Amino acid sequence: MPQPPLFESKGEPEQSGLVARSRRGDNAEPLTITQISASLKRTVEDRFGHVRLRGELSGVKRAASGHLYCALKDDKAVIDGVMWKGAAGALPFVPEDGIEVVATGKVTTYAGRSKYQIVIDSMEIAGEGALLALLEKTRLRLEAEGLFDPARKRALPFLPQTIGVVTSPTGAVIRDILHRLADRFPSHVIVWPVLVQGQGAAEQVANAVRGFSSIERGGKVPRPDLVIVARGGGSVEDLWGFNDEMVVRAIAESTIPIISAVGHETDTTLCDYAADRRAPTPTAAAEIAVPVRSELQAAIDDLAHRKKRCASRPVTLGRERLEARAGRLPRPESLLQAQTQRLDEMAERLKRGLKDRAVQARERLQGDSAKLSGPLLRARWTSARDRLAAARLVPTLPQRRLAGDRQRFDALARLYASLDPEAPLQRGFVLVKDADGRLVRSRTVGATQPLLEVKFADGTLAVVPQAHADPPQPSAPLPPSRKAKRAKSASAAAQDDLFG
Repeated sequence: MPQPPLFESKGEPEQSGLVARSRRGDNAEPLTITQISASLKRTVEDRFGHVRLRGELSGVKRAASGHLYCALKDDKAVIDGVMWKGAAGALPFVPEDGIEVVATGKVTTYAGRSKYQIVIDSMEIAGEGALLALLEKTRLRLEAEGLFDPARKRALPFLPQTIGVVTSPTGAVIRDILHRLADRFPSHVIVWPVLVQGQGAAEQVANAVRGFSSIERGGKVPRPDLVIVARGGGSVEDLWGFNDEMVVRAIAESTIPIISAVGHETDTTLCDYAADRRAPTPTAAAEIAVPVRSELQAAIDDLAHRKKRCASRPVTLGRERLEARAGRLPRPESLLQAQTQRLDEMAERLKRGLKDRAVQARERLQGDSAKLSGPLLRARWTSARDRLAAARLVPTLPQRRLAGDRQRFDALARLYASLDPEAPLQRGFVLVKDADGRLVRSRTVGATQPLLEVKFADGTLAVVPQAHADPPQPSAPLPPSRKAKRAKSASAAAQDDLFG
């Protein structure tokens, strides 16, 4: 519904004066800018409290707070949009420039800029953006040709003497690069001025890259050792020239290593894929191109110092080791202290020992001299003579002992004869042993042996058990004689079978 006017003018308007005065019949005070902005905000939000918009995303930016800022546009109009952190975190996809979406939310105003915008509650993909669709198709086609193959990328020179820069000569990019190079390592820079957006920008950038590659070494213009293609940030449309196939092919065909520094860190173009190295910003490209001179000087000084230390280190270590080992060596006079002390002790002990031996010898001599008296010797001789005369030497005592020993010897001889394993051989018995010389005690064990040894009283005989012997050839048996029958019968009665 249309809103009533904030105030109505009655009658003919009065002429404006120098100083604002209250008009007749007007009881409304003039509105402030804040009041009119708030009234407009309420009016817009009441009228468009819930809308669904279809458009293409552009200028998508996610703030550090997590809020998402973007613009929705079609071929004739554009509206700014904002999506707060809670809703933006629940999106099932990553918003990017060029994606066509359907956004649901409410239209409101932003008084700080007198602009209207949509506060997006939800966002859904409506279709692939035309620019990004074309960009993706171009990328896939060039990638299939191998222009983005990592194997084609070359290593950057460590310290380039001459650096070529392809960028706009009037922008802040070239000043940032020159300033950063001067801070890190002053180098000779050749700038090839080009347009970085708009009509003809792609052709100029491609010609500049090819122009640097065509410079001969040793000519009037030094050939760059490294080329930086740089541009500041911008929208997809602003950076579209660096997605041109002409630029991509020129970078891929370059004979000089190239660093691509187009846009900000979040911007990506096709020349970033074709370049040998991508830098997030032009300033970062300058940092990648050259090392820090002060750091190199410090590293050289450190290496020289380390070289000097390494040269003197063996001498220092040798001196320290020599001093340490010399400190652990005993003093010459201390080496003989223990032996000197022991010698003194032994001399003292020898002196005391000689004195003790002399005293003991004197005492024994005095004791023996008392025993060597004539009367005592005669008494001892008389006593020994009497004991000898009283002793009786009877020959039966040793004879009795010899008889007892003879009886024990005869008993041991009889026991040996009874336990001799070969004694039964004299009575017709035999000993059966296997091939290893072990005694065979049963028929079962003997039947398993391939060869047996039978020992008689007059020698041994090798026997093969019947289980291992070849079967005998059948022959006509001879009729046994009566004498043989009696001998066989007597032998069977006298001795059983050898194996049981």
